[in-house]
Amino acid sequence: MSDKIDVVSIGDIVTDAFIQLEDDQAWTYIDEHGRKVLAMEFGTKVPFAGADVIQAVGNASNAAVAFARLGLKTGFVTNVGSDKEGRDMIDALHKENVDSRFVRINPGKKSNYHYVLRYGAERTILIKHEEYDYHWPHLRPAETPGWVYFSSVSEHAIAYHDQVADWLDENPDVKLAFQPGTFQMEAGAERLKRIYQRTEVLMLNREEAVTVGGGNHEDIHDLINKLHALGPKVVVLTDGPNGAYASNGENCFKMPMYPDPAEPVDRTGAGDAFESTFIAALIKGNSIEGALQWAPINSMSVVQAIGAQAGLLSEKKLEEYLKNSPEWYRPERF
Repeated sequence: MSDKIDVVSIGDIVTDAFIQLEDDQAWTYIDEHGRKVLAMEFGTKVPFAGADVIQAVGNASNAAVAFARLGLKTGFVTNVGSDKEGRDMIDALHKENVDSRFVRINPGKKSNYHYVLRYGAERTILIKHEEYDYHWPHLRPAETPGWVYFSSVSEHAIAYHDQVADWLDENPDVKLAFQPGTFQMEAGAERLKRIYQRTEVLMLNREEAVTVGGGNHEDIHDLINKLHALGPKVVVLTDGPNGAYASNGENCFKMPMYPDPAEPVDRTGAGDAFESTFIAALIKGNSIEGALQWAPINSMSVVQAIGAQAGLLSEKKLEEYLKNSPEWYRPERF
């Protein structure tokens, strides 16, 4: 196996147990605070339709698999426990041709295991991040990638960001794609200032952009400008069915979503598919406009299957969809 890697994904990995709720055994409503709530009868036995256990997922892992399926030599820096779930996740990475040499096995620790309650095409995830001793691995010069893709890690890993930032300082030619996870956004842009300043491409959805940059939710240009001010050269915002936006500080483009061939089955991983495919396109030499055309296709495909990875496409299949895309499926200056 060659040491040379195109992209290294960084972040936590997890096993997801998907539990499909029966339509007549659960319901949703808007509470007094304006939040949409999933409800079930309390203190009783609730029948469910079925369950699927999917290994080796999570923002960074989903991105690693997307990269590998698109033909990139992909490494993954992550942590697992010394249990069966950890071994199974490493095996799942091998099957997807993701290089696992940087996966750290933590003796005496459990691997991350989450429960996903599926109701219709939406999901509510019960999460618990195990407390690992995060350490940035020693990468030999021959192992240094052209890009790293940094995403969700545990709230226990804040100091880990300083290690990653130190390594990036030592390797100025490496480009950073940053897709902040929940705890990274909660840490705040000031705490992760070095990461934001070093970022080549920052990727968020519209609501997350408000949290990170403090811009006006109703003004895309203000959201993007506030995020550029943190340091990223390129800002990518996804906006659900309204499409997505990408800016390099001089030009901003709007891209519609690729039409769904059928009603979505499960929206888990749609954002990860979009964002990792956008980066894969750049790594392969595409422009921002070209990357915007690639990304929604993988996102569309993912929501047609259960879980975040089953629908991820090869480059050949993605190009087929692009060739057969509607005339209106083009980026426009915004």
